[in-house]
Amino acid sequence: MKGGKLLIFSAPSGSGKTTIVRHLLKQPELNLAFSVSAASRPRRGKEKNGIDYYFKTVSEFKQHIRNDDFLEWEEVYRDNFYGTLKSEVERLWAEGKNVIFDIDVAGGLRIKKKFPKETLAVFVKPPSVDELKIRLKKRSTESEDKINMRIAKASVELATAPQFDKIIKNYDLDVALEEAYELVNNFVNSEDK
Repeated sequence: MKGGKLLIFSAPSGSGKTTIVRHLLKQPELNLAFSVSAASRPRRGKEKNGIDYYFKTVSEFKQHIRNDDFLEWEEVYRDNFYGTLKSEVERLWAEGKNVIFDIDVAGGLRIKKKFPKETLAVFVKPPSVDELKIRLKKRSTESEDKINMRIAKASVELATAPQFDKIIKNYDLDVALEEAYELVNNFVNSEDK
């Protein structure tokens, strides 16, 4: 696999990484395309197959694993798989794009390890775990049990922040958006690759 640059944005759920990624995608000069992940979980709300995720059954996902179709994958919760299809990244690189990921911490670090020079890995840090819980509850998309599982996972994820190239502290969204833009703009325009 060879192509453009890879931009990883990882964080605990509710940190604001998706908002940051969506903002960056609207900046045409960055030449970004979003890597749609595969997921074995049910759709939420108005999510669309091929836009938000490539929705797979658990058995389909496991077949992709056996076929070595993933750049990275993880069973985030029991029978709840997420992964990056190699074909997705190859497709976007073939279009001449830099690929941006809104991805969990473990997956982001795996991609960084496979493509160390081509990848900028950014960790988005929330103001606090309490603020995360408030943001997740405001979404009204998950049960209290799911929210508590995400909060428990957040503590583990926060400990990985030093393994990333850069950390953006999302205390003020406008400041975080500006910082993310500067990081990505500098990286995609650098000669290193």
